[in-house]
Amino acid sequence: MMKAADTKETKKTTNEVDELVKRSKKALAELKSYDQAQIDELCEKVAVAALDNHMKLAKMAVEETGRGVVEDKAIKNIYASEYIWNSMRHDKTVGILEEDAEKKMMKIAEPVGIVAGVTPVTNPTSTVVFKTLISLKGRNTIVFGFHPQAQKCCAETARIIQTAIAAAGGPADAVLYIEHPSIDATSALMHHPDVATILATGGPSMVTAAYSSGKPALGVGPGNGPTYVEKSANIKQAANDIVLSKTFDNGMICASENSAVIDKEIYADLMAEFKRLGCYIVKPKDVQALSDAVIDPNRHTVRGPVAGKSAYEIAQMAGLKDVDPECRVLIAELKGVGLKFPLSGEKLSPVLTVYKSSSNEEAFKICDDLLHYGGLGHTAGIHTTDDDLVKKFGLAMPACRILVNTPSSVGGLGNIYNNMTPSLTLGTGSYGGNSISHNVSDMDLINIKTVAKRRNNIQWVKMPPKVYFEPNSLRYLETMAGIKKVFLVCDPGMVKFGYADRVTAVLNQRVEPVDIDIFSEVEPNPSSDTVFKGVERMKAFEPDTIIALGGGSAMDAAKGMWLFYEHPEASFLGAKQKFLDIRKRAYKVPVPNKVTYIGIPTTSGTGSEVTPYAVITDSQTHVKYPITDYAMQPDIAIVDPQFVETVPPRTTAWTGLDVITHATEAYVSVMATDYSRAWSIQALKLAFKYLKASYDGDQEAREHMHNASTMAGMAFANAYLGINHSIAHKLGGEFNLPHGLAIAITYPQVVRYNAEIPTKLAMWPKYNYNTALGDYADIARAIGLPGKTDEELKESLVKAFIDLAHSMDVTLSLKANRVEKKHFDASVDHLAELAYEDQCTTANPREPLIKELKALLEREWDGQGVEK
Repeated sequence: MMKAADTKETKKTTNEVDELVKRSKKALAELKSYDQAQIDELCEKVAVAALDNHMKLAKMAVEETGRGVVEDKAIKNIYASEYIWNSMRHDKTVGILEEDAEKKMMKIAEPVGIVAGVTPVTNPTSTVVFKTLISLKGRNTIVFGFHPQAQKCCAETARIIQTAIAAAGGPADAVLYIEHPSIDATSALMHHPDVATILATGGPSMVTAAYSSGKPALGVGPGNGPTYVEKSANIKQAANDIVLSKTFDNGMICASENSAVIDKEIYADLMAEFKRLGCYIVKPKDVQALSDAVIDPNRHTVRGPVAGKSAYEIAQMAGLKDVDPECRVLIAELKGVGLKFPLSGEKLSPVLTVYKSSSNEEAFKICDDLLHYGGLGHTAGIHTTDDDLVKKFGLAMPACRILVNTPSSVGGLGNIYNNMTPSLTLGTGSYGGNSISHNVSDMDLINIKTVAKRRNNIQWVKMPPKVYFEPNSLRYLETMAGIKKVFLVCDPGMVKFGYADRVTAVLNQRVEPVDIDIFSEVEPNPSSDTVFKGVERMKAFEPDTIIALGGGSAMDAAKGMWLFYEHPEASFLGAKQKFLDIRKRAYKVPVPNKVTYIGIPTTSGTGSEVTPYAVITDSQTHVKYPITDYAMQPDIAIVDPQFVETVPPRTTAWTGLDVITHATEAYVSVMATDYSRAWSIQALKLAFKYLKASYDGDQEAREHMHNASTMAGMAFANAYLGINHSIAHKLGGEFNLPHGLAIAITYPQVVRYNAEIPTKLAMWPKYNYNTALGDYADIARAIGLPGKTDEELKESLVKAFIDLAHSMDVTLSLKANRVEKKHFDASVDHLAELAYEDQCTTANPREPLIKELKALLEREWDGQGVEK
């Protein structure tokens, strides 16, 4: 018989759920009146708000749950905002979807209604963002039941979303959650008569409860995914993919490889590559101890405290004493599958079991057995160059995602390494007792069996349509069509030293008179306040041409003015957001196309005259943001060496070292191409040959450096940069250091760091495996430096840079450049995190951890390994 206290608690729970559903129902009625444009605007606001808080929510999730990796959860949060919204941005989900006059058919979209959202402890905040977006896109409301161990971080995510919805004029109650989590409360929500459907992500018992509720439910099953590494596979790529996948958020994505089945012909080589990448091969005598530590003997599933822990932590639990603290993955060889081999099940951690196969048939049998032991319907992977074998594997495996030459964890989510629908809820079809077999989105509910091959993104070469160079190329302004009203943007020095007069003198030689307004208030590290001040001037003047005259500061400020003058509705908050893929960013920067932008550099370093970059300091936070979008690509660049004839030696040194860094980072970028690398190498040849002479005042050398600067700009405009710039951006903002100086101090440390075997592997489909050391060696060979091995050549490159800097009286430490130790120590943790969040970080050849960025900064303070 139920006790009175229990009855009272049950009634309290029921009342809370009833009130939440009542409020959600009211919000649903309001959303039903929205048209497509209104609902899309609401979704974009939610995506941007979540994106703006991705790091904060990642840290909260790890702190509260004690699981996973902050940096990887940050990527999940970006993915849940950027990739999910990008994938459905153009989906028509309101009103008439299709109308076929010939067939006399029409499709009309109506909201499902109130969605009950159940979220897991493994991917808490990203799942909240994902489920909110796919619900709102169809004008649905959602009420969440969060996992109790992740209540705080999920509640904060919901609060951020509610605030964004309210700010956009929508009903904040479109997203609600149970404030006092319990199994009874979640059950009451799923069984509530006014709840239309259930989105369930969690453990088997929760998903089963969702399907038993009597409501339509979209859920997932457990994932015990195998991957088959066939003898024709690219061994380095396969090892890279598997380690990347198993270490991503410490293996908590359910699509991650739990076992690798390896052909005997390549078994030894692949295991050696695993070891090279920092994995630990468990001794046969220790496999049982590891199994006991990882798998619960009663449930035959992973122990709760193990999921999401690091390989080293798990090794300690198992009593493995000789495992390095930096170990990536624990790898254990097994001979069978099932209850007698507990470790063959799903592990949700950086623990991988391996099997040796003697044939395709044996490998297929092992993979099938693994899927039948807790992974039916989920995910299976194969690494091979045999397309016929891919087809056979896809036909044979009882899995709804067959991933080819792909890291299964991020590959299974979709749209990073393949063209599957991006999602954080992965259906397992009838194999796994699910109603759907595809990646959950705003699509239909039929079983779909998908074979997805790895693909490389289409890349590009983009630059201004016209680049004029050689002495006196400024003369082009005499005859250029369409110039009547010029807004000239520069700093006070350009006016004081007569450079602005040179430009106006040429303009005044035109047949038709030209109106000119000079905005000469740009400061070093231009601020958003300066940008918007210039915009107000432009509104009053109404120019047809904007000329940016100066170094990077003037050109970057002018780009901001150009954008916000033509598109006052543009969002600085949206434009400054970090993205993983420029084509998929959550916020689409509008393209200015009425005013012509002309960049005229007066220093040889920035390259901004040909790039889509604009580094703007947020006046509210004082943080520098490298805003990047091809909407801000200049129309014309005039690279005239007359403007660098009298640049002071110190400035010449700093900007020239920045040229070297631009070209180097573009060359080793994960997005480097044959095209960008050609520009990089030529720029590096010129810079190492002519920078010292340019510093000494040689005019021919200065012309060569001016061209090198622009070529380096062309390279990184298309291949992007790396953490050398991420760190320097933050050092400059915090300690008021000139950009080129901060860049130079950072360069030797970053080259050496990138050339190591990485802790975290960089993620980009065309970047098959880490090549940074070899790339640095290629640069050294190209510019004629000595060395027999890649390591020696890399060190020759570092030494050549240091020697060149020293020859120009540039000391490569923060300490020597008036950075106080107390100020540095108080700032270093925050700077490391800001550097991680910097846009340039995404193209670095090594995915950095925040603690590693901190270590680099600490080395920079006193120039460790660089300065004596």
